[in-house]
Amino acid sequence: MLLAYVLLLEWTRALAATIPGAVVPALLLGGAGLVLAAWGWPAERLGLGTSRLGLRLVGGIALAAVLLLPAAARVSAVPILPGALAIAAVVVSIGEEVAFRGALFAALEDIGGAPVAVSGSTLAWTAAHALSHPAEFLPAVAAAGLLLAMWRLVFRDLVGPIVAHAIADTAL
Repeated sequence: MLLAYVLLLEWTRALAATIPGAVVPALLLGGAGLVLAAWGWPAERLGLGTSRLGLRLVGGIALAAVLLLPAAARVSAVPILPGALAIAAVVVSIGEEVAFRGALFAALEDIGGAPVAVSGSTLAWTAAHALSHPAEFLPAVAAAGLLLAMWRLVFRDLVGPIVAHAIADTAL
């Protein structure tokens, strides 16, 4: 049920964003709706505890650097995302991380352990982006999802992926 909710919300957000003038509201509402996927989960189980917060923030910055490597190869170093969308991009980044690497990851881990959590959250993440990204970009989406899921698994942390995703989405 959680997977269906998250995918339906992501696809609805992607379709709504195609309506002129609806991009920012779709991102804001979609991000808020994704955060609701974590309703009832303890913060620690989602990887949102407060221990070693400084290290987790630095880890997020390091993850962002890795996620931004493909952008560094672009001819232009100027971000593609218009400045007016930056806040909305951060909101949806937080929502996606809480939903995919937080609640969905935890639920899949309960069902089948680490391999199911990592592969399942990565596949769901990639499928969720199928309507909002060109097909040739989906392997990069999958690679980013795998990297963030592995971070979540190894460090039991969601702060790093949230920081990395927010930085990457505002810079790309």
